[in-house]
Amino acid sequence: MRLIRIPYRLIGVTTAALLAAGCGEKHPAMAPHTPEVGVVIVEPAAVPVTTELSGRTSAFLDAQVRARVDGIVLRREFTEGSLVKAGQRLYKIDPAPYIAQLNNAKASFAKAHANLVSTAAQAERYKVLVASNAVSKQDYDNAVAAQGQAEADVASAKAAIDTAQIKLGYTDVTSPVSGQAGISQVTPGAYVQAAQAALMVTVQQLDPMYVDLTQSSLDGLKLRRQIQEGRLSTNGPNAAKVTLILEDGREYPEQGKLQFSDVSVDPSTGSVTLRAIFMNKDRVLLPGMFVRARIEQGVNPKALVVPVQGITHDQKGTALAMVVGKDNKVAMRPLVTSGTLGQSWIVDSGLNAGDRVIVEGIDHVRPGMEVKAVPARQPEAKADATAASGA
Repeated sequence: MRLIRIPYRLIGVTTAALLAAGCGEKHPAMAPHTPEVGVVIVEPAAVPVTTELSGRTSAFLDAQVRARVDGIVLRREFTEGSLVKAGQRLYKIDPAPYIAQLNNAKASFAKAHANLVSTAAQAERYKVLVASNAVSKQDYDNAVAAQGQAEADVASAKAAIDTAQIKLGYTDVTSPVSGQAGISQVTPGAYVQAAQAALMVTVQQLDPMYVDLTQSSLDGLKLRRQIQEGRLSTNGPNAAKVTLILEDGREYPEQGKLQFSDVSVDPSTGSVTLRAIFMNKDRVLLPGMFVRARIEQGVNPKALVVPVQGITHDQKGTALAMVVGKDNKVAMRPLVTSGTLGQSWIVDSGLNAGDRVIVEGIDHVRPGMEVKAVPARQPEAKADATAASGA
């Protein structure tokens, strides 16, 4: 048998042709995948309108105890930093000079009273004698005048006794209010003077506690205009709730109430003062602390809120949201926000009621892309899913 040799070049060409013929088969093209995104429908809701202001705490009562008579301080009868009651004696000033003044006033009163008895008796006798012309009318008039002078002397002596008793009482320096005593400014043996109004100690009532806040007159004007236009509703300043944020960033557990707003604007700062009151039974708040407060100033009945995960910010800080239009295409909307409410942003402009805002899958879409919008999962559902996966 004769073998026929086939050139390797021909084998290679034939193989390449067969491969080319196999690759030339056409398959139907696959349809592009439409991404699925979770959306929330923006609907009007009633939300409280809050503002955050800075301020400082001040004592509910702040009594500066000062000397009201001159004298040497004999002793201090309280412990610095302790709680004292109204009327409790704090200091004792040497009473000896004032006891002497009181005794002198009492002696003067006794002398004046004795003189009154004598002149009154004489005037009574002259009244009978002048009727029978036994004494002249002039003598009777002089007796009546002497009686009147004696009565005035008695009244003056009585007033001197009262004054001396008051001054003697001032030697007991008492607390005018119940509260916490501060640092004593005088020590036993010190000489105090009423003319100089020497400060001895300060007593402050720290429960409850005032918080004085400052608000610009412009913000106050905007608030009143929104109320007049019906965009906000309020139940009055006394019903407004105040949440306090301490210097370390923690939220104060007690909720306060707005007491009043000042009726005048400070011309140097262009601001008004708001005063709130907080219970302070644990003495967490001290006078002079710097704090921030969130005040509920009213209610916006038609506010638009969007979950925080549905809003991003560009490099300039502008808030942005991805919205699915009626044609199921994504559009980017710049927003104007006025703060947060829980886990949502309050949107002032940029969205309309009924808009579908993307809150899930936002990282996988871009403006102009066609998507499939489905309702976003609720936070409760997410939490249940997380718990189930953990189990």
